[in-house]
Amino acid sequence: MPERLHPGVYIQEVPSGSRPIEGASTSTAAFIGKAEMGALNKAVLVTSVPEFEAKYGNYVADSFLSHAVHQFYNNGGKKCYIVRVAGTGAKAAAITIKDRRAAPVKGLIITASSEGDWGNRLDIEIRNGTTNPNNEFAINVLKDRGQQNPPLSPLLLETHDNLSMDPDANNFVEKQVGGNSNYIVATADKTDRDNTAGQLGTSRGGKLLAPVTLAAGDHKFVIFVNSDGPHEVTLTVPAGGLTDGAIATPLRDAVRALTPKRSSNAAAFTGFLASFETSVDPLNPSFLLTSGAPGINSSVRVLDSADPTNVAATLKLGSTNGGAEVLGAAVLRPANSAFPTEYHLGDAVEAGNVDKVDLGLDGNLPGNLEHIKGLDALDVIRDVNILCIPGISAKPVVDAGSNYCARRMDCFFIADPNLTDDSVEDAKKFLESLTVKSSYGALYYPWLTAIDPGGAPDPIKVPPSGFVAGMYARIDSKRGVWKAPAGTEANVGGALGLVVDTTDDQQDFLNPIGVNVIRSFPASGLVIWGARTLATRSDPEYRYVPVRRTAIFLEQSIYAGIQWAVFEPNDEPLWASLRLNINAFMMLQFRAGAFQGKTANDAFFVQCDDKTTTQADIDAGVVNIRVGFAPLKPAEFVVLMLSQKVNQPAA
Repeated sequence: MPERLHPGVYIQEVPSGSRPIEGASTSTAAFIGKAEMGALNKAVLVTSVPEFEAKYGNYVADSFLSHAVHQFYNNGGKKCYIVRVAGTGAKAAAITIKDRRAAPVKGLIITASSEGDWGNRLDIEIRNGTTNPNNEFAINVLKDRGQQNPPLSPLLLETHDNLSMDPDANNFVEKQVGGNSNYIVATADKTDRDNTAGQLGTSRGGKLLAPVTLAAGDHKFVIFVNSDGPHEVTLTVPAGGLTDGAIATPLRDAVRALTPKRSSNAAAFTGFLASFETSVDPLNPSFLLTSGAPGINSSVRVLDSADPTNVAATLKLGSTNGGAEVLGAAVLRPANSAFPTEYHLGDAVEAGNVDKVDLGLDGNLPGNLEHIKGLDALDVIRDVNILCIPGISAKPVVDAGSNYCARRMDCFFIADPNLTDDSVEDAKKFLESLTVKSSYGALYYPWLTAIDPGGAPDPIKVPPSGFVAGMYARIDSKRGVWKAPAGTEANVGGALGLVVDTTDDQQDFLNPIGVNVIRSFPASGLVIWGARTLATRSDPEYRYVPVRRTAIFLEQSIYAGIQWAVFEPNDEPLWASLRLNINAFMMLQFRAGAFQGKTANDAFFVQCDDKTTTQADIDAGVVNIRVGFAPLKPAEFVVLMLSQKVNQPAA
């Protein structure tokens, strides 16, 4: 309560107790499988087919991941997570390029951003940087050029300009490329990168077009030596003045007399200053200032002084006066590629400026263990609602997917049968072989046919899970999660046909055990003609897909919407607030048509009081909330009863 110490009017805001509960997402999918490229064993959000192709590449002949993702979006999906998996032996392509020293050694390692053969088709161009070509360089990333004969026109993927080999610089190659590239990772080799690895840092002044004479007195300029500074240097000229070459020695001595500003490195910097040199090039009249000790941080930078006696312009010192400054780290930058020949990550020849090449490998086909481990990448992702492992029908993988969703209790698994299950008996045997028959999963049969994205004239066979996941998302968006994703409204897009057609009599054997059949009807085309979970026989309460998914939706929405109640006083005011907010949320769903019943009392109930939460519960810090709902169940069997009118009196 606020203090009231003087007479007057006090303002106090009182919370209404209304904390609206927002409905949870129901249609974000997750796909696990082999891809051409992309991060391994990591869940990455993708919101479109072009984004998927940019991150995970093209279709792969021995995987259905790309097909499933394309059909997910084709049938109504909006966003999904991708988990790429690979078998043993997967390796990223890499090339080590030598530096520019007189006796060059390995300097920069360019590695494909992910494992796989795809990296062997990358080409790397090394060019001078645009802003500071003396010290910086650029990397162009191209694709497929070096492997063609004759070479194709360059396909430029990305450019990284004005890069430095100085690890302390803001434009250090590892920082710049690592944070911006979709295709490569750059690593500066540290084997020879120490304080003696670089060259001498220099600052060569602009060309002196006429002899220079300095009058007696003090003359000033600003200098950085080995990144220490700025120092304002006072060049004292004796009576009679100094001309050209005679200026070099007193200029050098003035710099050597400076006191380093970096006290923690005073000893090291003192050594650099003691070796500082200044000379005049007689062939190309200009001053050359040299740091004196080689190293990555070796550098000389000259600026104009604000003092009226500024001498930098007179002597043409510094880049602002027509000079050029070269850092010690510049010699460590990779050697330029010789156009039109780039550095090819897929070229096993180690010669010239190339120190080493490591070819990228796809590795073995991922097996059951790799796909099951891929589930771990989803543990930290809380908004996954639909899970697919496209085309993988091995019993351990299907059991693991169904069990994973049942354990999380917030997502639903769509299973694919074996491609070879082309008969009713095969589909029945497949379902009966499963160990985990959870209401958090469903099986769809049969596989479908689609156009081969590789350009082959004959259609290819593709698993149903991607189509079905997209249909879930489409029906959720149009009608709500409580509407069965089946029927004539669930018209499958992107397929040419079915691997096998199923008749009514054949479906009589599949529907009662929980195999959802995709059918072809002349009037409707390809449609999903079943909405049962794997627990059709073991858990009749959650026999139907929409009932289980509606329960997930309600649970997750309420769970997220009442987090505010944790640590609140456990008494009637809290219970009343919980009842108020949950009732309001359930009423919204009732009005949207989510439940059976003519009235709200028929459709749902919310209990949270001293009957659900006893004193023992309060002492244990527990508040119990009971929420019940009357789910809508699909009308699987529409019975039409006709009778003749008989014994009608004559008119």
